[in-house]
Amino acid sequence: MDVEARKDSSVTRGKLTRRLLAALNCGMLALGTTAGPLLTRLYYDKGGDREWLSAWLQSGGWPLLLVPVAASYAARRARDRAAPLLLAPPRVLLAAAGLGVATGADNFIYAYSLRYLPVSTSAILISTQLVFTVFFAFLIVRQRLTAATVNAVALLTAGAAVLGLHVSSDRPAGATRAQYLMGFALTLGAAALYGLILPLVELAYRRAAAGGGSARAVTYALVMEMQLVMGFCATVFCTVGMVVNKDFQVRAHAIKCRTRALNFFFF
Repeated sequence: MDVEARKDSSVTRGKLTRRLLAALNCGMLALGTTAGPLLTRLYYDKGGDREWLSAWLQSGGWPLLLVPVAASYAARRARDRAAPLLLAPPRVLLAAAGLGVATGADNFIYAYSLRYLPVSTSAILISTQLVFTVFFAFLIVRQRLTAATVNAVALLTAGAAVLGLHVSSDRPAGATRAQYLMGFALTLGAAALYGLILPLVELAYRRAAAGGGSARAVTYALVMEMQLVMGFCATVFCTVGMVVNKDFQVRAHAIKCRTRALNFFFF
């Protein structure tokens, strides 16, 4: 009886931990997707003009992932002194690095497009990534289509079409019609690229879980390792872009504009 009670208690704690982690990640995702575009738009409104910097900030927080990755490694070493440093196989980590570079490129495209679009329009357009995600997921990981998914895709497509018919009604001050249309197209391009990245990440998870020839679960630690590599490579990509674009030479002005945007948003 005691053994069964301990097992039930362990299962309950495991479920609770997974739910808490899922809630934490959903909350952070909601905060990032809501505040990020607003701060970027305010940055441009307050005089900022460095798209590479805005793209860099979207992945610059990757060092925070070192905490769960290090904690996972410490727990594995406590159970097994011969535990490997990383759970993902090397070639899967190499794929994650490539996906990180693609993510960095996607961040730049989105940051550049947001310069010529209001946040409301950009948010609706970027949400069409669901359309591309469904399409590429069907091709790459054989994701099954459902009626709810098809309805969501149809509504998002209709919403983007309606916005495209009213290209003159919500342009930011100073943006020409050509710039607005370019921002419109770039946002859809960013949505398409991210819609391709997500199924590829799912495929990488599956390959990582099957590493070494023996199937295993896609654990939280494994996901954090791959996200760490992706975030690092995306940041490196944007850092190279900042160097080439000589953004560091105007760093003081950019930081001042970003500070004004933050003060306006929070105070």
